[in-house]
Amino acid sequence: MLDVQKIRKDFPILNRTVNGKPLIYFDNAATSQTPQQVIDVIVDYYSNYNANIHRGVHSLSQEATDAYEQARLKIQKHFNAKHAHEIIYTAGTTHSINLVANGFSSLLKKGDEIIVSALEHHSNIVPWQMLCERTGAVLKVIPMNEDGELVMSAYDALLNENTKLVFVNHISNALGTINPIEYIIEKAHAVGAAVLVDGAQSCPHLKPDVQALDVDFYVCSAHKICGPTGVGMLYGKEAWLNKLPPYQGGGEMIAEVTFEKTTYADLPHKFEAGTPNIAGGIAFGAALDYMNGIGFENIATYENELLAYGTEQLLKIEGLKIYGTAKEKTSVISFNVANIHPYDIGTILDKMGIAVRTGHHCAQPIMDFYKIPGTIRASFMFYNTKEEIDAFIIALKKAIMMLS
Repeated sequence: MLDVQKIRKDFPILNRTVNGKPLIYFDNAATSQTPQQVIDVIVDYYSNYNANIHRGVHSLSQEATDAYEQARLKIQKHFNAKHAHEIIYTAGTTHSINLVANGFSSLLKKGDEIIVSALEHHSNIVPWQMLCERTGAVLKVIPMNEDGELVMSAYDALLNENTKLVFVNHISNALGTINPIEYIIEKAHAVGAAVLVDGAQSCPHLKPDVQALDVDFYVCSAHKICGPTGVGMLYGKEAWLNKLPPYQGGGEMIAEVTFEKTTYADLPHKFEAGTPNIAGGIAFGAALDYMNGIGFENIATYENELLAYGTEQLLKIEGLKIYGTAKEKTSVISFNVANIHPYDIGTILDKMGIAVRTGHHCAQPIMDFYKIPGTIRASFMFYNTKEEIDAFIIALKKAIMMLS
């Protein structure tokens, strides 16, 4: 059982007001909030050992290097990667995906096929479209149904000997659907295809085991997991990372440089050119420590309660329709009310101190499927409460009455 009131004291932002009202933060699928324990780690770095890493012989550099690499080990342990050098620090999920897409430019040829799903964030669509333009590969799409679930029989039919890559999110950011990635990975491997899973939305709620999944690439962002913005992770199997060429050139990613030839560093530094977000990497590790201290099983149980309660209360409102009713989903509720534009409702909710996301959530193909301009999305984390949901429902009813 979670002591939610105790947990809430760890998050200073939850004490503030917005427009004179206590903040109710239901935009966690975009960015989670950061506990004081993680904020303190960032402040400690800049206050006490701010220095560049890996290059210096002086004490501050060595302290920063140790902390940064210890955080990499925490990330490795959390995701159960076989080797620490299979964990590549990036600027976030989008950066991670682009790194892999860029690398496959030299591995694909005209006529090769790659598969994405209809539930993807734009970050897991556009880089692959660009890859197809560069290589002549063909992009195919796993369709979705009205419940917001992927149609697995259609996926089976898409797979063939020309399939080289499959890209799918673990959880849909727009609908909360938990995709059957174990099945997707197994089927892709059966035809010799590699799989990249976008874990941006799953990592706050689940604890993926990359070895058990047998996934080739797994990506996520720290800012979804109570960490800072501007830092994330690419996990890749060692064999695949060795096949991919470097993404960027510069310092740190080299072994030796002459004007005639440059040789590249070993993993993970081959993909980590330049000075990284050192404080962010260290804080990423601290955020995982914090969430593991609470326990992901506890988090999942509590957030499922919030999802069930929020869904039940919302469905009592006349004219309200929820998009994304998959049997397996996480604590995200996307909905619209009658013919009221979601932006208008979101604006009024903000005046009442309630933060929700409105629009297409960088998942425009999903909105096109439902023939809507967007949705109102309420997304919950383990520091939210049923009392906040009650206040949200009251505010939503007021907004509907004002706009009807």
